[in-house]
Amino acid sequence: MTSIGSCVFCTACGSLLDKSTEIARSVLDCGVCGTKNKDTSAKVIITRSKDTAFPSALRAKRSEVQKISEDDLQQDALIDETCDKCGREQVRYHTVQLRSADEGSTIFYNCDCGHSWNTNN
Repeated sequence: MTSIGSCVFCTACGSLLDKSTEIARSVLDCGVCGTKNKDTSAKVIITRSKDTAFPSALRAKRSEVQKISEDDLQQDALIDETCDKCGREQVRYHTVQLRSADEGSTIFYNCDCGHSWNTNN
């Protein structure tokens, strides 16, 4: 007799056995071949496994140490705009929607010299 989960199968023919209704449910009779099978459906089976037993790409990615360079942190784009303070012709900029949705966004400019300014678009 084989059990998978709470289902019990006959060892001789593999048929699914009916659940026992008797109080002493130790033996189940197969309705197909007549073999007497031990009832193991009442067994409680507890399994334990380690986290490493089932590899996960997400778990591996989370555990990796990631190094971030200065370039990765820099999210501003470059634009041809002249800095009033040092005269540099290319500065970094980013836009933010500070006012209502039907109005333009605010553009923030940042020069490498440290000067920053903004314009309402």
